[in-house]
Amino acid sequence: MVRGKTQMRRIENATSRQVTFSKRRNGLLKKAFELSVLCDAEVGLIIFSPRGKLYEFASSSTQEIIERYKRHTKDRVQPENQAGPQYLQYMQHEAANLMKKIELLETAKRKFLGEGLQSCTLQEVQQIEKQLERSVGTIRARKLQVFKEQVERLKEKEKILAAENAELREKFGSLQQRETPNVEKEGEALCIDGSEKSDVETELFIGLPECRERRL
Repeated sequence: MVRGKTQMRRIENATSRQVTFSKRRNGLLKKAFELSVLCDAEVGLIIFSPRGKLYEFASSSTQEIIERYKRHTKDRVQPENQAGPQYLQYMQHEAANLMKKIELLETAKRKFLGEGLQSCTLQEVQQIEKQLERSVGTIRARKLQVFKEQVERLKEKEKILAAENAELREKFGSLQQRETPNVEKEGEALCIDGSEKSDVETELFIGLPECRERRL
């Protein structure tokens, strides 16, 4: 025997309806919490009671979930809407707005370059002048900042080179100290050799060898 499906309908008794609402509401909130924890899903649940009381659950933030839902439904375009006349009309309207914006930007660019100023009033020219002055001030401030950064980099390089120079001087000084004793020893040796050579008889004698022997 196959039982037929029971048709769901509104509970007529107000007390029974309120009790059922409380039970089903708590069960639904519990299931939403379990789904967010077990499956690491971002869940948002909003319930309004028959009397207008709000019950809500959100795994992160209700407002953030709503904003995410709005962004998702806004960016999502159904295929049937792409071929519809309303979608085509919307795209034509957006294209016309973009063309107007591009035209305004091109006109402003020409005016900043000093072109097409014949149709400008005195107030428009003054506004363009003020905008250019602000732009020049911003550019100059950026230029000064770049100069300062370059000066700081050069100062850092100067410190590095000065440290390297001091290290090289120290090494050169130590080498000189090692070589100086050897030079002094060589000088002393030369002095000793000179003194020994000075003891050699260098006196000259004129005459026969006999006279020389007598003199000695």
